[in-house]
Amino acid sequence: MRNLLFVAFFCLTQMVFAQQNQAIIPMPQSFVKANGMFKIDNHTTISINNAKLKQLAQYLKNELSVQKNVDIAINSKSNKPTIVLELVKDSKNTNQEAYRLVVSSKKITLTAASDKGIFYGIISLLQLASNNNEIQNCSIKDAPIYSWRGFMLDESRHFFGRDKVKSILNWMAFYKLNTFHWHLTDEPAWRIDILKYPNLALIGGKGDYLNPNLPAQYYSRADIKEIVAYAAERFIQVIPEIDMPGHATAANKAYPEFSGGGSAAHPDFTFNPGYEKTYGFLSDILKETHSLFPSDKIHLGGDEVSFGNEKWKVNPEIQTLKAKHALKDEKEVEKYFMKRMADSVYKLKSQVLVWDEMVDAGLPVDKTIMFWWRHDRPEVLKASLAKGYQTIICPRLPFYFDFVQDSTHKFGRKWDKKFNPVQSVYQFNPSQLVTENQSNILGIQANLWTETVADNKRLDYLLFPRLAALAETAWTCNENKNLEDFMDRLKSHLLLYKAAGLYYYNPFNPIENPEPAGGKKLPLNYKD
Repeated sequence: MRNLLFVAFFCLTQMVFAQQNQAIIPMPQSFVKANGMFKIDNHTTISINNAKLKQLAQYLKNELSVQKNVDIAINSKSNKPTIVLELVKDSKNTNQEAYRLVVSSKKITLTAASDKGIFYGIISLLQLASNNNEIQNCSIKDAPIYSWRGFMLDESRHFFGRDKVKSILNWMAFYKLNTFHWHLTDEPAWRIDILKYPNLALIGGKGDYLNPNLPAQYYSRADIKEIVAYAAERFIQVIPEIDMPGHATAANKAYPEFSGGGSAAHPDFTFNPGYEKTYGFLSDILKETHSLFPSDKIHLGGDEVSFGNEKWKVNPEIQTLKAKHALKDEKEVEKYFMKRMADSVYKLKSQVLVWDEMVDAGLPVDKTIMFWWRHDRPEVLKASLAKGYQTIICPRLPFYFDFVQDSTHKFGRKWDKKFNPVQSVYQFNPSQLVTENQSNILGIQANLWTETVADNKRLDYLLFPRLAALAETAWTCNENKNLEDFMDRLKSHLLLYKAAGLYYYNPFNPIENPEPAGGKKLPLNYKD
């Protein structure tokens, strides 16, 4: 396995975590300190009990070499101090991401039922290491509360490129996040190469939200395969989003024959549900997309169609469709379209993911994941859970990271004067929203739309440190969360960001890094 994180990312962690042996994020479910320390040096060894752990053992060896400047052996049979990685059967715990970590003065034992659990235990072990290569004796028993711990990046409105995506994946792994939702198509640009329809990337890939004249920027098939493999090494699944039937402007720029029109504010916003050829066109795109992403999940969007479907009222093909299938209005047309496109995904043995506007579309519960994003519509969340949909919790408040994080910030969004500081991200508790059907909550995700994100500097500013708060909210049970303790642990992580060259927001000293410009200003009291 290649190194989990860039060398520069971890070079200074020994300096950062001095005297900070509990500065671990996300906080484990059980953390008990003991007397004594385990010393890592050139006499330390790594042993494994299963050949499946060779790559993870090699990764740990490499990271200890980078961080601690120690060269340790794997599978030594000596009596030297040892780090033991063990796959064990655990009939009492079916969580494949669970692990146990026991540190004593002569031995560290990391056990789990799967390689995922071993991986997360290694991450905890690396976070616990101090500057003098010592680890506090302790016992950790840990598992995440949610199986879906996600982050969504919008690259239609701004293209960041392969290296930046890999950097984000590194930090996601560092914080035990496991799902990267990749928003690749929308109004400004199309970012994925489709062989059968090359103009999607070559023409649809031109421009971004701030500059429509930029040369085409998109991910080749080779780029996507490389990024997906890179993520998989970090136990992160990658979910592509191909937005439909709205947010289709870039695709319609490349192939206008499939356009269903739009509105003055959102021209050529929709695909045309009245053309039979539209379904073949999009099915071909989804087949190629599915071949690149082994997660067997495709997000079809399905949101905000009313922003630009006014032409549907007069489009002759759509009127014919309505009459043929007794569809009473444009919303019924939308549902018809989504059912047909969802069927194309199901035929690929893949799950369909959609935004919460689709909660009443009649999509099969066992094959569909719903994303609740409209925080002002709690009844939609309740309906999704009551219908039995596995549901991802990603409301604008507090999980839209394009919202500002300080009352003085001038770029980004607010909602009725509310915004998303790191404290709000951390303190979010789904059980305060719903009391029934909570078992249908699959997980939590933050979304970063990039209308106001013109460069990597602003991207980092919006991500850090809120990514850390997201991680603990998605991993640690509410009973073990404590805001004051989290903020104390966060201080040493800010030093990590600084060492890695990130331009982060400092909630303890907001003037340290002033808010970077975000291009076009959006209304601060933005509402959809």
